[in-house]
Amino acid sequence: MISSRNARTVANLAIASALTILLAACSSMSLPSLSSSSAPEAEPGVAPEMPATIRADEIVGRWGLASFQNPNDRPRTEAAARGQCKQPYVIGAGQSGGVVMHLADQATPQELRLKGSPSGKNYIGPAGPTPGEQDREIVSFDGRVLITRFIDKDAAVRYGNMVYVRCAPRA
Repeated sequence: MISSRNARTVANLAIASALTILLAACSSMSLPSLSSSSAPEAEPGVAPEMPATIRADEIVGRWGLASFQNPNDRPRTEAAARGQCKQPYVIGAGQSGGVVMHLADQATPQELRLKGSPSGKNYIGPAGPTPGEQDREIVSFDGRVLITRFIDKDAAVRYGNMVYVRCAPRA
């Protein structure tokens, strides 16, 4: 049988443990600061926004569009995208220096930014951390063929690798 002295010690340890957990939870909550510090702290793990190595004006234009899942299908898909120039996908110039494109599953195009990363990769997406869930990575770009892949796993599976082939200028 447990003596009352041992029971009291066990109870005190349980209360101390519960208070420690409660205080840890409270300290992780964001409470308004009463200090006069005006400089907000940067979130750890979020890199500062970097410019992309590809300029927005380089991808503005009319594009044939197709997609592939299997990398072996890329040449066939590029040819299929070229055939789509009769009904091109238009990437427009945004008013604040970005490009006007669709996000995954969005019917209305919106202005997106070209964003760089410390790893040297380029992304197209809304303002925010790079890479963000709504971003697409620019897998390759040579001026004539642009290949992108969505960061969001579900969208990446549904849409695959998007192949944009620049359409010839109208005569």
